[in-house]
Amino acid sequence: MNQIIKGRGAQCNPHNRFSSNEYATYHSEGIDCWEQDTLKTTTTTVHPKTLVNTVASPDVGMLYSANPYQGCEHGCVYCYARNSHEYWGYNAGSDFESKILVKENAPQLFEAHILKRSWDASTISLSGNTDCYQPLERKYQLTRRILEIAECYGQPISIITKNSLVRRDIDILQSLAKRNLCVVYLSINSLSEETRLKLEPRTATARERLRTLATLTEAGIPTGIMCAPIIPGLTDHEISDVLSAAADHGAKNAGYTIVRLNGQIADIFTDWVRKAYPDRADKILHSIASCHDGRLNNSNFGERMAGSGHVAQIIKQQFLLYTTKYGLNKEPVVLSKAHFKSKNSMNQLRLF
Repeated sequence: MNQIIKGRGAQCNPHNRFSSNEYATYHSEGIDCWEQDTLKTTTTTVHPKTLVNTVASPDVGMLYSANPYQGCEHGCVYCYARNSHEYWGYNAGSDFESKILVKENAPQLFEAHILKRSWDASTISLSGNTDCYQPLERKYQLTRRILEIAECYGQPISIITKNSLVRRDIDILQSLAKRNLCVVYLSINSLSEETRLKLEPRTATARERLRTLATLTEAGIPTGIMCAPIIPGLTDHEISDVLSAAADHGAKNAGYTIVRLNGQIADIFTDWVRKAYPDRADKILHSIASCHDGRLNNSNFGERMAGSGHVAQIIKQQFLLYTTKYGLNKEPVVLSKAHFKSKNSMNQLRLF
């Protein structure tokens, strides 16, 4: 069936490589199509033992990450984090965006981590394996509670999101920003609403993300943009327009990555692009492969995010040209550790 499932990114459910069992529709009937088109999001409450993770990869721009949810309803079809859903017994396709795990004890785990005697107040990035402001955050408010704890202890935080819900927490972010304790990045790789609806079906529109940039900037909160991932043959022609719009709405810094289709994402993306763009699917896939030594993914550090080869070099040159033209990346973002209150200092304050 080549019909696109509206409101969802992945159009298939690849087999979980860690599971000996699998499920599939062998004879599509009317009721099967109806159930597929009305795929509902379900949640499961979990209580993990840790929340803050050390990021060993040297080319992702973060040392520590924290994800209050597992899975992401935004449904971005290219998301590299889809593979992680397999460790929880689900698949990287529609399960990733419809079966969300809510880490109910995330705020407590966050506080426990930053109160360790060995903790050095390094910046913790919210998101990385999910979007901390995905739609469920409106109900559960785990991200807001984590920010409240960060504000209390003076813990520096960076955020990356595709959702305008971050505006809800301007009060806390303002307080953090006054002490140089936070920065917010909006991820925008296209200004085309038609592209977004297919590629990132449950994210905020590009217009809303730009409005969010402006609102946060006006509130004194440092902002940036991730023009990511750039998809050769599909979104690479928008680099200039995206960076220009971001700068016009207050962004001071920008980064980018070239899409890489690691693990199960290669099959998910290939299935999606042949359904969403049948007339140019081969061109898009070949353009992506040209950035990764002829494959859809290159996992080598130093190459996997920026790509290699002629097309990747053109994208890099364009990005550098337009960030300079629009006044982006003039100064690096360095958050402060000076305001962090350790467990010892908090105990001393309680004495008074």
